Order: sequence, then C-alpha cells, then structure tokens
Amino acid sequence: MWRGAAAVLAANRTGASTVPSRSLYPHQWSWDSAFIAIGLRRLDPARARREIETLFAAQWADGRVPHIVFNPAVPLDAYFPSPDFWRSSHAPGAPAAPETSGIVQPPVHALAVWLVHRAAPREPGSLAFLARMYPKLVAWHRYLSEARDLGGAGLAALVHPWESGMDNSPCWDAPLARVVPAPRDSYRRADLDHGSAEDRPTDLDYGRYVRLAAAYRDSGYADRAERPDGARFAVEDPGFNALLIASEYALAAIAAELGEDPGPRTRRARELTGVLVERLWEPGAGLFLSRDLEGKAAKPPEYGAAGLLPLLLPWLPEGIAEALRASLRGPRFGLGTRNLLVPSHDLTSPAQDPRRYWRGPAWFNVNWLLLRGLRQHGDPVGAAALRDAFLRTAGATAFAEYVDPATGRGLGAREFGWTAALCLDLLAEEGVGE
Repeated sequence: MWRGAAAVLAANRTGASTVPSRSLYPHQWSWDSAFIAIGLRRLDPARARREIETLFAAQWADGRVPHIVFNPAVPLDAYFPSPDFWRSSHAPGAPAAPETSGIVQPPVHALAVWLVHRAAPREPGSLAFLARMYPKLVAWHRYLSEARDLGGAGLAALVHPWESGMDNSPCWDAPLARVVPAPRDSYRRADLDHGSAEDRPTDLDYGRYVRLAAAYRDSGYADRAERPDGARFAVEDPGFNALLIASEYALAAIAAELGEDPGPRTRRARELTGVLVERLWEPGAGLFLSRDLEGKAAKPPEYGAAGLLPLLLPWLPEGIAEALRASLRGPRFGLGTRNLLVPSHDLTSPAQDPRRYWRGPAWFNVNWLLLRGLRQHGDPVGAAALRDAFLRTAGATAFAEYVDPATGRGLGAREFGWTAALCLDLLAEEGVGE
C-alpha cells in the first residue's frame, strides 16, 4: 500500500506541484496541496516544502491564497471555470502570472507547514522554509480575519460554496436558493467529461456557482462590494473556521520555533474558539452549524460534517468535545455502526445522497481531520478504529476521491492525490500525537 500511494503522488506530479487527479483536476488546488504536502513529508520533505511554496508563489497582495493555480500547459477546455473565466491577471493585487482563481479554500496551510517542518526539523532548509513561510501565512490569516469578517464578530465568511471545500453540501441549499443561476448555455461543464452526472453537482447548483463566481469577479474580487440581487452569498462555516483556528495554533508553534513570541497567536486561537462556540455551536444538535449572513434565518437547518471539525481544537468548553464524539457515532453520522467512515452529511436528512459529491459520501481528508480530533480529545481507541477503516477503504478503492460511507464503494476519481498522501501519513505512524 505504501508503494501504491507513493506511485500515485509520483504520477500526479507536474513540475514543482501535484495535481489532485490527472483527468478531473489538472491544476494545483489549494487545500489539496496542503494535504498532499502532509503525505509527501513522509517520502520527501524537500518536495513537500516545494509543494507549499509553489502554491504560495501565487498568493495575492492582499494575502489571499487562491483555490486554483492554473498550469498554462493545460488546454482551456480541460477544466471549467478556466483562467479566461477568472481573469485574475487583470484583478488588483493578483500576480501577473500564473493565472489563478479569485476565491479561496479552507486555511489548513499553517498546520501543513508545521507538520512538514516537524518531519525533518534538522534537515538543511527546513528552518529557512519556516522563516520564508511565516510572513506569508500571517498575511493569509490577516486577509481572512479582516477582509472576510463579514459578520463583524471575527469569524471568516465564505463568499462562494466552493470556498468551503465541501462544494455542494446541503448546508448551502438555503443560502443558494436565492441565487439566480447562470444560463446553462453560457458555460460548459468539463467535469462531466470525466465523472458520472450522478456523482457530481446538479446543473441547477452549478449554474448558481457560476453566477456567484462571475459576480465576485466583476466586483474586482472585492469582498465587501455590493453585488446584485440573485448573486449574493455570505456564510460563516464551522469547518473553515475550525481549520483557521487549528492553523493559528500551528502559527504559534512556528513562531516559537523561529524564536518569536507565540503568545499573540495562541491568544488569537483561544479568542476565535470562543467566537466559534458563541455563534455556531448548537447544543441541541450536538454539532456546529453554519450561519447565513445574507438571509433572515440564523442557521440553515442542515447538519454537515463541517460541523464536527471543531473536534480538532484544544480548549473547547466543557462538554462540547464529548457531544461531538457522540454525534459522530449517533444516528446522524453512524460511525462504527452504520458506516465505515464519517459521511459528509447527516444520514437522517432527506438531502443525504451517499454518492453525490459532498451531499453524503465519505471523504478521506475529512476523516483524517476527525481522526486527529479523536486523538486530541482522548479517544485513541476510536481513532485507531477510524485509521484502520480509512486505510482498508482507501486501499480497496485504488485511492478513490470519495466513497459510499456504508459500503466503501469507490466514487469520483481514482488515484486521488490527497487520499494517497494521507494514507502515507497514517502508515508512517510517527504522526500520532503531533
């Protein structure tokens, strides 16, 4: 299995970075590269460092890290939205090259940088890598904490469902319902060339994604700009913000390693945890819910796996970690009873679909994060069982992009980058306790 996972990362390598999938995703993706670097540190720490630095070479002047960095050698029709849709090189503060998207993805990068360094802290270049990355990561977090604090309480808001990483989650159905979709004949879905329509977002949802992306582009990617009715989306997502807080803790560790005071970063992480609990924790549900900043309802009534990701965080208020663990194993997610792995959405919801992208299948990166959360909060037995199911399912499906959570049937792309990378991380075992 080690050899197979390493072969996937070798095959998906394109120059200094790694694509998630040669067919479906032929460019560099932001949080994919962070997870891929976490696995690469087990094989080749220098390549892991290059993976992250290549991504951050496309960072915008305002600090944002774009969710796609486009490979100019790939034909425009191989992926949509393509560079000529985003037009990043014409946007204020964007790099002249390479072309990128204008939206972002979950900020797991500081955690990845710290883990990459810890894999080989005495290796020549590792400390210098930390020193180069630290100001870039600080700028990235500053962008999220300032430009994206659309709710005014300190949490980062999403301006597009794709920014959550969990693209077509039912948690976005309510805020998306007011978005007027782009006409179907105004764009071409390249994803359907490589995947089954039953596994992918619907045309209605995709039309709404295109409308939101075009409106954001036409505003010059200004986060606080007014956008027309029918093209507004602003949501505080618990998964995105949990990863921001986890990366704040990682930034504190990086600061200490560089001889700086980690205190401000640690305090910031603790403060954000308090805000996350105050705004998004739902005791009756036993998990965190997203908050729609544009609609009248405070929270959409859907329960997604993103609401479990704060289990990653230390110093949660009393009872919350226990409630999250109970939710993992309860009727909504069924870990260890109905399911091999944690599904991406509530099993009891009418919107749950075990094969359609983020509407119900299990994803390996989410399960890797939750495994770390179980370890964080004193459940080594549960973490070991999840680790075993993760590795068995990934190996049996040729490192599938995602799987049916109950049967383990592989779905989406095969030989998927972060699935292979995170298998390497778990196989290496030294990651326990980091």
